[in-house]
Order: sequence, then C-alpha cells, then structure tokens
Amino acid sequence: MKTEEIKKKKDTELIELLNERRKDLRDARFDTAGSKSKDAYLKRKLRRDIAKILTEMRERVS
Repeated sequence: MKTEEIKKKKDTELIELLNERRKDLRDARFDTAGSKSKDAYLKRKLRRDIAKILTEMRERVS
C-alpha cells in the first residue's frame, strides 16, 4: 500500500485497516509454520504497511 493511499483515508478507516493488516500478519505467521506460504515477502509487506499506518496515525495526533 502506498503512503498517498493511506493519507487519503479517514481515522476510522485507518484503524480498521490496521486491525486487518495485523490479522493478516498473524495468519501469515501461522501459515509459514505450516509451510503453506507462497509469497516469501508477504510478512515484510504486511509489517511495512502496519508501520506506514501507525506513522500516519501518529502524525495526525501531533
């Protein structure tokens, strides 16, 4: 997800997106343990998305 897309979203949408990405990351970790993962970089992408969302949320507060 690009930073421009994140900046266009409302606060409630960001919270929902953050919860969704965290759930996806948790699922990806369990899939890796069971060797079901096909995308080797999925966890990295999800962690970066979570970081971008949290950064935007913190910028809006201050």
